Amino acid sequence: MNVYDQAHALARSLKESQEYADYMSLKDKAYADETNRALLDEYKRLQYRMQLSVASGKRMDEDDLQRMQKIAALLQFNPDASAFLLAEFRFQKMLADIYKILAEVAGIDLDMLAGQ
Repeated sequence: MNVYDQAHALARSLKESQEYADYMSLKDKAYADETNRALLDEYKRLQYRMQLSVASGKRMDEDDLQRMQKIAALLQFNPDASAFLLAEFRFQKMLADIYKILAEVAGIDLDMLAGQ
């Protein structure tokens, strides 16, 4: 079996995982409500901007940070949105664990890349 076949097999396994099933079903439920959709989209946009700021060694704009915190508080108290965000975190954690395994085999020091 070649590497690409194994990568496709891994992708199928991910898609068949409970983490992915939970993520997709809770995403559909959370995004069914237009208010949730708008809040989640804005939260993710701000989260991405924060990650870009951190990666470039800059501080996030204070207004954006406060807005992100306010949206996070609203989402925390919404059962559908908070369940989706938790499922998304679990799925992303699984992906990060897999990437770490692959990086170790390739000799890539992820801690060094993260500045740790």
